[in-house]
Amino acid sequence: DTNKTGTHTSLLHSATSASDPALILELKTRRPPSLVGRAGCETWSVDFSPDGAWFAWSMGHGIVWVVAWPLDSEYTDRGDKSFSCGHPVWGLAFGPRPPKSAAVARPAKRPSNNSLLLATGLENGVIKIWNVLTGITVFDLHGHEGVVRDLVFPQNGTLTLVSSSRDKTLRIWDLAQKGVCSLCSVTKFETKSFRQSLKSFSGFQVRNTLYLLSSCDFSPDGALLATAAFSGSSWWIDLWDPYTAEKLATLVDYFEDYGQNQISSLQFSPNGLHLAIVTDDRALRIWEPGKTGMVMQTKADRDSNGLCCNYHPQGGVVATGTRDGHVRFWRAPRRVPSLCHLCRSILRDSVSTHQMEPLPLPKRILEYLTYRNIPERLKTSHYK
Repeated sequence: DTNKTGTHTSLLHSATSASDPALILELKTRRPPSLVGRAGCETWSVDFSPDGAWFAWSMGHGIVWVVAWPLDSEYTDRGDKSFSCGHPVWGLAFGPRPPKSAAVARPAKRPSNNSLLLATGLENGVIKIWNVLTGITVFDLHGHEGVVRDLVFPQNGTLTLVSSSRDKTLRIWDLAQKGVCSLCSVTKFETKSFRQSLKSFSGFQVRNTLYLLSSCDFSPDGALLATAAFSGSSWWIDLWDPYTAEKLATLVDYFEDYGQNQISSLQFSPNGLHLAIVTDDRALRIWEPGKTGMVMQTKADRDSNGLCCNYHPQGGVVATGTRDGHVRFWRAPRRVPSLCHLCRSILRDSVSTHQMEPLPLPKRILEYLTYRNIPERLKTSHYK
């Protein structure tokens, strides 16, 4: 098959590959020989639409491909689209994202032609907003002076877009007003991923500036922040309370356990029980923080570094992007949330740590609700 830009693609079913039993499908690009091995072919970002009906993939050389999901081994064109952005695409995001309560209250429906947008963050600092189903550029957003590394629509249904850039700023755009922008400083170091709902935005900043963050992600309830950090010769993953900036636990020391593999990306599962981690050996590891440790690990493949990962909104599938411009889809472990976890998620979605602490609750319950029981659970887990 050939998309509108002339870039050839093929689909590889796991039955034809012995690389890993968890591999479901793989999207590959077939570039002209003149482009093979040249810089610019990296898949820096992938995303699923809020209803899970579309998948977007920055396939390198300024091209984003949007395909209908789920895919199949035959791969038939079902309205797939490609967008030529003119510059390398480093970040992308579908939006707007409906409130969680609305998503639960009614079954997901494919959006109308004017309701599904795709934001693409470019190397030159421009953000392009596309209408997905018509393929038309809605408008461009100007203001960043460096690479736009990450984009996110808040989970509240509004036409608001948050962008982070290598110019060390975080910008909040009102797309309903054609991009009216507010601005704040993020940190003194580059943050490759900044996924945060506006309700929990409190200017959180890791205070030890000796840390170099490669990725971070908020739990679905906004009450837990995971960061992948590097200092000296060591990589590790920390868990934080975003309201108090208190470090709750160090999940794993990657330098000790897995060598000097850079942590490229991490993301919480939609139910908040698992944390997917991609390293530059192209392996995908999935952890259950504070309980059973690692629940899945794919085989390392050093032919092409892993760069990003993203869960399907209904869970069960994780997409990973690579330096050679390919995308792999993995069967992710599922786990039914406990009633305690569901109650905590619903409560913490609207109640901050500062509001929780004065409540007359038993100590063990308060520690559970504020995720401060994680260190104790780590002591009884087998992470090594």
